Amino acid sequence: MNVERVADELAIQALLNRYARAVDTKDWDLYRSVFTDDAWIDYSSAGAVTGALDDVVDWFAANFGVIVWSMHHITNVEADIIGDTATVRAMFYNPMQLPGMSGPSSCGGYYHHELVRTPDGWRSRGLREENVWFVNPPTG
Repeated sequence: MNVERVADELAIQALLNRYARAVDTKDWDLYRSVFTDDAWIDYSSAGAVTGALDDVVDWFAANFGVIVWSMHHITNVEADIIGDTATVRAMFYNPMQLPGMSGPSSCGGYYHHELVRTPDGWRSRGLREENVWFVNPPTG
């Protein structure tokens, strides 16, 4: 493994960490910094929004504020890096407190990112969440 590869993997891990912090702190400007302006994002497996970056940020800003807290953990990051592009698959575990629920909920699955190297570093031009399981889901 060469130094450039290690640097890319560390930068990609940092990007995913920034993604988790942005969602958990509801910092939508920070969230935007993870993506290219033309990114396509798909949260449909969790019953949430799919669309362009602006549409997703608008949806999060309008709907995610009701989540009392969440704490994303992103692990097992696998990056297939070819030049200035990378296909990334990473596991996520997300405990959270949903409104009206007596106890915590949690979900897990995979994030599938299509990354590109930009002058500002790695950015996601596509994210598809693959939600595999959900414990104590909201009712209604």
